Amino acid sequence: MLGVGAIAATLPRFAFADGPTFPKGAVIRTVLKDYAPKDLAGGATLFHEHLSLAPDSVTRVFQLLREADGEIGPPPAAPPPVPTGSYFMRDEKLMADEMSAAKSEGIACLVDGGHPDMGRDINFLKAISTKSGLPIVAGGGFYTQPFYPKEISTWSENQIFDALMKQVDTEPIGAWGEIGSWDWITADERKVFRAVGRAQVETNMPVFTHTGIPGKSALEQLDLLEDAGARSEHIVIGHLGNLVDPKVVVQKALCRRGCFIGFDRQGNPGDEQQVLMVMALLEAGFVNNLLFSSDLAFLSQTKPGGGPGYAQTLTVFVPKLKAAGATDEQLHTIMVNNPLRFLAYVPKKPRGG
Repeated sequence: MLGVGAIAATLPRFAFADGPTFPKGAVIRTVLKDYAPKDLAGGATLFHEHLSLAPDSVTRVFQLLREADGEIGPPPAAPPPVPTGSYFMRDEKLMADEMSAAKSEGIACLVDGGHPDMGRDINFLKAISTKSGLPIVAGGGFYTQPFYPKEISTWSENQIFDALMKQVDTEPIGAWGEIGSWDWITADERKVFRAVGRAQVETNMPVFTHTGIPGKSALEQLDLLEDAGARSEHIVIGHLGNLVDPKVVVQKALCRRGCFIGFDRQGNPGDEQQVLMVMALLEAGFVNNLLFSSDLAFLSQTKPGGGPGYAQTLTVFVPKLKAAGATDEQLHTIMVNNPLRFLAYVPKKPRGG
């Protein structure tokens, strides 16, 4: 497909020698091993996907939106039913085949945005990475208020920080994320964001976030993380394709502060508004601040479900940008160089798990 062709054509022209440089000892930590960033420069990296969720996770999100009656985002017409039978994110063969297909279509690495409160299974990620040969970065942290362990409301920020450090010690996580709020950030979510900011300082691990629809919390999320000491060059404020604004005012403000912004629900029929916003950001000179992914969470998006599969950002969204005027060099920067810059860090703690 055009997306694969665009990236394949770009890679030979813009070799890694022309790409970013990294400090000595920088790694990208995947569930199986640590990679030097240059080892993953032969393809695209998707910074926010889902490979291991509890069967009811997506249904819970939709139910939350309905119960909030528009306060945290537009309510969907109807939530998807809780899956019956074998859930696709528990089907090792199906998911290993999906990872193999993504690899063949130009994906060099995927980041799984789940963690324990979302039902993430590290052993499952290790199994599908081993079978497919596709490196997978596991996220760590806590998701959003409705998914938190009940005790978080009674925990202090220090106790949340200690729980995060325990995750690092016991699991091979390579990023904090997705760390979320539902537009109007709760007191507990603020505690979590501050603790995650401190955890980035303690570990150097990058952070990627979930903002609600339409993303009113984006600037406050960055404030909370930076106030705790986190470095903006290793932060992605996510889902900013949902904050539809032809002038991309908030997106530009975040870019000027040095963080990445995520267009990470892309590769779908409704991409047109996002294409216009991305092109506006490219015209404004913010190519080095953009990251793309699809936040895949439905069987219908996979190849067995009739969808384009986990490479859909590359095979569906990238061709739309190329048709709109994005250059091969810009697309290579966004799909290859930027995610490596975001993910690569010098570890302060040994691998867990």
